[in-house]
Amino acid sequence: MLLKALFVLLLILIALGAVASQKPDSFKVERSGLVPASPAAVFERIVNFPSWKEWSPWEEYDPNMQHTYGGMQGAIGSNFSWVGDGKAGAGKMTLTAAEPGKSATIQLDFTKPFEAHNQILFTLTPEGDGTRVTWTMSGPSPFITKLFILFFNMDKTVGADFERGLAKLAATTKR
Repeated sequence: MLLKALFVLLLILIALGAVASQKPDSFKVERSGLVPASPAAVFERIVNFPSWKEWSPWEEYDPNMQHTYGGMQGAIGSNFSWVGDGKAGAGKMTLTAAEPGKSATIQLDFTKPFEAHNQILFTLTPEGDGTRVTWTMSGPSPFITKLFILFFNMDKTVGADFERGLAKLAATTKR
C-alpha cells in the first residue's frame, strides 16, 4: 500500500513538472493608475527611494523592515536594500535608467524568500490634471517560478500589490 502511495505521488510530481515546464519562460505584470499630480512630482517620488516608505504596498507587510540607501538618490545607480522578517523578504532595487517626468527603470533583485532578478518600469503620461502611471514588472520564469504559478496567480497577486501602491502614490503625492 505504501509503495502504491509513493508511486502515485511520484506520478503527480512528474505531471506537475511536465505542466510547469510548458509555462512561458518569462512573465509580465502591469497595472496603471491616475495620480493627481504632475509627471515631475510623480517622477521624484519614484526615483527617490526613501519616499517609497510612504507609498510602497510592501511597507505594510513588515513595518519593522530595515532599509539601507546607497548612491545619490534620484541618480542612476542609486539603490535601496531592505531586509524584512515576513512577506517583504529581502532584496535590492537599483535605478538603472531615468527620463525625468517620463519613465524610470529599476533593477529588482530579491534574495529572500527566493532569488529572483526582475525589471521594473514606471511610465508616466500626462492625463488631464494628473499623470497616468503604468507600473510594469517583467522577468524570467525559471522552473521554480513556473511551479509557483501553477498554484498562485502572479498577475493577480502582484497586480493587487501594484494597485494598492498606485493608490497610495496618488494619495501621498503632492501636486
